[in-house]
Formats: sequence, C-alpha cells, structure tokens
Amino acid sequence: MFENLTDRLEGVFKKLRGHGKLTEENIQEAMQEVRRALLEADVNFKVVKEFIASVTEKAVGREVLSSLSPGQQVIKIVHDELVDLLGSRAEGLRLDGRQPVTIMLAGLQGSGKTTTAAKLAKLLKKQGRKPFLVPADVYRPAAIEQLHVLGEQVGVPVFSSTPEDKPVDISRRAVSEALAKQFDTVIIDTAGRLHVDEALMDELKGIGAAVSLSEVLFVADAMTGQDAVTVAEKFNEDLEITGVILTKMEGDARGGAALSVKRVTGKPIKFVGIGESVDALEVFHPDRTASRILGMGDMLSLIEKAEAVVDQKKAKKLAQKIRKNAFTLEDFLDQIQQIKKMGNLEQLMGMIPGINKFKQLKDAPKPDEKELGRTEAIIRSMTLKERQNYLIINASRRQRIANGSGTSVNDVNRVLKSYAMMLKMMKKMKGRPIAGKAGKRRKIPKGLVR
Repeated sequence: MFENLTDRLEGVFKKLRGHGKLTEENIQEAMQEVRRALLEADVNFKVVKEFIASVTEKAVGREVLSSLSPGQQVIKIVHDELVDLLGSRAEGLRLDGRQPVTIMLAGLQGSGKTTTAAKLAKLLKKQGRKPFLVPADVYRPAAIEQLHVLGEQVGVPVFSSTPEDKPVDISRRAVSEALAKQFDTVIIDTAGRLHVDEALMDELKGIGAAVSLSEVLFVADAMTGQDAVTVAEKFNEDLEITGVILTKMEGDARGGAALSVKRVTGKPIKFVGIGESVDALEVFHPDRTASRILGMGDMLSLIEKAEAVVDQKKAKKLAQKIRKNAFTLEDFLDQIQQIKKMGNLEQLMGMIPGINKFKQLKDAPKPDEKELGRTEAIIRSMTLKERQNYLIINASRRQRIANGSGTSVNDVNRVLKSYAMMLKMMKKMKGRPIAGKAGKRRKIPKGLVR
C-alpha cells in the first residue's frame, strides 16, 4: 500500500545521507520533498503541516547537526514522528469489564463491515474467546444471509434475525441470548449508507442506548483516502467511536487514510484488513507500519505470520528429513501450502528489510502467486511414487503430468529442475556451519557462491 511513498522517502533520505554534514538549508529542502511525498500520498494537509514542522524543529537541533551521522539521525526522527502520527502503540480491544463485551461495527455501505465482523470473530476465537455474531443490517439484500454463511465458515454462531426486525430490537435480544448461552463477546454488524445521514446515525445511537457497548469501531475502506478520514470524523462526532478498522490495506491505495485518521479523530486504528479471506485481519502496529513506510521491513510481523501457520511437529519432521536427504516433492508441496497460508507474496516481501532496493533493480524477479499455483497443480498431478522419487519421472510421465495439471512439459521440467537444485543446496549446507570454533570463519562450501 505504501510503496510509492516508500520510494519517494527513500530517495529523499539517500540525498541526506550523501551530505557529509547537514545544514538547516538542506534539511529544509529535504522536508519540502517529504511534504510533497505525503501530500501525494493523500495525507490530510493539516496533518502534513504539523508533521513537517515537528520533524524540522527536531532535525535542526544542535545535537543532530553536530552528530557523526546526521542523515541517520534525521531518518530516526522521521520514523519516531511517523510512529506518533500512526498512534504510538498497538491498541487492543476493551475485553474486560461487564460481560458479554459488546462491539458494534459502523461505517458506510461497501466498507466491508460484514466480512470484517466475521474476520474479527475468527481472530477473537483464536484468542480463546466465545464470540457471537449479530446481523443487524436489515436493509441490504442478503446481508443477514451473508453473515450466516461467514459465521459457518469461521465456526462462530450467528443470531437469528429477519429483514422485518428492527436493528435495535435485534441487538437487544442478541445480547440477552449471548448472556444466557454464555458467549463472552457480541459483534453487531450494522447497516451502512452511501453517505452519512441522520437516519443512519439515529439508528446507531439507538443501538448504543439499548445495549451497553464496549467498543464502537468505525470500518473504513482505505482505498477511499481522505474521504474515509472525513467520514470517520463525522461518525466520531455523532457516536464517539473507540477505534478504526481500515479494510483493503492490501490494495494500491496511497496510504493517506492510515496516516491521517488517528491525528484527525484522536481515535486509534485497531485493526487492518489485508485481504478477502477470513484470516486476513491483523492488529495494527504503528511502529511496524512506520518501519515499512521507511523501507526498513517488518520482520516481527513476518515471524508472527510464520509461527501462526507452521505446525511444530511437521517442522521437526521436515528438519529430520532434510538431515537425512529425504526431502520429497510431497514435502515441497506442503511447504508451498504453508507459504500460501501466510498471505499475499507481495505483502510478505514488503516485510523484508531492504527489499525495496532489491525490487528497484532492473532484472529483479517479482513474486508470482500464479507460479505457486502452477507448481502446486503440477505436484498434485503426480502419483505418490513420483512425488517420493522424482528420478522415475521420464518423458511420458512428464507429458501425463503436464496434461493433468493444465500446464506444459516445460513447466513440469522447470519445477523438477528447481526441486533438484533445492536438494543440491540442502545437501551442501547440511552439517556445514559457516562459523567454526573460537569465532573463526569456515570456508563457504564450494558452489554456494559464484
């Protein structure tokens, strides 16, 4: 999402690092470029003005200008200010106090409230809570049915309501049922409109008066940029929202909503939607997002994603297989599936520090989701014997596999060649540490470098 902004800022900081010594003049020049980059990213004008003023004031201080690496100092100041702009720290839900905890999702039509309700329910279920979904959108055709389908998908019960019911009554009865059935979290999916109107606000206020709300979360489409921030401000004035969920953060939006909404509303971004699947909802971390914007990556999030999908027993078995040179195409297929569970490849690459510079190289390979799918289809078209011993795959077998997977023989050859190279690398690296005793460097195995 922040790719264009990251590219622009990296260009500014590259110039700063090029100066042996910084002056107030070249800092002012750099801040003008940062200002333009933020405005082009659709960040609120007042927010940009305050941000630039704060960074400039700290950057021209005596300690920065006289330091050994003033360029790095300025980057650190920008990073810290971005973290502050985004909300300083991750904000969790208010899950203590009166039970059941009741959360209302509000926002305009098309912002993704219903899907977000299911995603949030699944996230809370993973944390050991017992969520209960409530369809209170009686206006949009099939909204109630959609939430029932999503509820079944995530394994969370859904309150029974009909389009003839009133949203306030639905909410009141749902909370009573949750209390009786010992659900500890109620998530109310409300109706939206194409724009903010009095009827919508009155209905939401009515729900708030009928049940004790722990959270009022404003759901906004990040792709709408400053419009999302303007609407969030209006919702906050009328409802006193407790936080924001930004959806479609995986898209090509410029990032202005994420960078503006906290400063404009005073309310934190609590979660971000990063895809269409029911697993694609994450806690928002201001510090990690700031690091991504500045091209520093986000290894913590990458590790967390890996830990969430990796089966520890399978990982141990895989390690043993690698040590015994017994890594098969069946294991290769399993690894592809684990990678796919982690999410979008482009997003995963964006979490690797310095990847932005690599992507700018002329011949840098781009992540290809379709290639993963092709590889998976090819391996699935093999027999169990072929997966366990690729050496038996002759020309006729390759043709059969290509036909079965809807690919070409060249595609099959490419997968087998990649797998063979992987086996070769594993064999060379097995039991050959780079560092020896007393910190001495061992010779890198021949063939690992060119």
